Amino acid sequence: MIRAQLLQAAAEDANPLVPNPWEILASAVGFAALLFVVVKFIAPAFEKAYQDRRQAIEGGLHEAEKAQAEAEAMKAEYEKNLSEARAEASRLREEARAEGAEIVAEHKEKAAAEAARITEQAQQHIAAERASAAHSLQAEVGTLATQLASRIVGEALEDDTRSQRVVDRFLADLDADQSAQAGQTGAAQ
Repeated sequence: MIRAQLLQAAAEDANPLVPNPWEILASAVGFAALLFVVVKFIAPAFEKAYQDRRQAIEGGLHEAEKAQAEAEAMKAEYEKNLSEARAEASRLREEARAEGAEIVAEHKEKAAAEAARITEQAQQHIAAERASAAHSLQAEVGTLATQLASRIVGEALEDDTRSQRVVDRFLADLDADQSAQAGQTGAAQ
């Protein structure tokens, strides 16, 4: 079949470089139909896909910017809350320290008052014991002094008033001697 066409073309003395007008017309119609399909259907589909893609990207960028702004706002609020929480914690620590110091001072004060009370009671008890011992000692010394005086004098000192006067005088002299010795010791120091 190709051979037949070549023979026919050779017979017509056609130039192979110059195209046949019918082929040009058929090619032009085919090109026009293809151009029509591309312009009418394919190009708008590509343009729509391009616009959709562009809008999606711009919308994504807009959403990303909005999300970033929200994230920055949340971060700022978080930092603000964190600084407030730190300030609150610091304030609570200071209050606790002050309260602790107050409690310690209060307990020290109570302990000092209790120690003073115990010391006062001990001193009163010691003073009472001393007075009791002195009274008991005076009675025994008085009895011993009376017995000793009776032996020395050689007569019985059975009279209670007289013996009491002798004992009182002896104890008064003894107290006076002790006071004089304490005064001399205090002056020497």
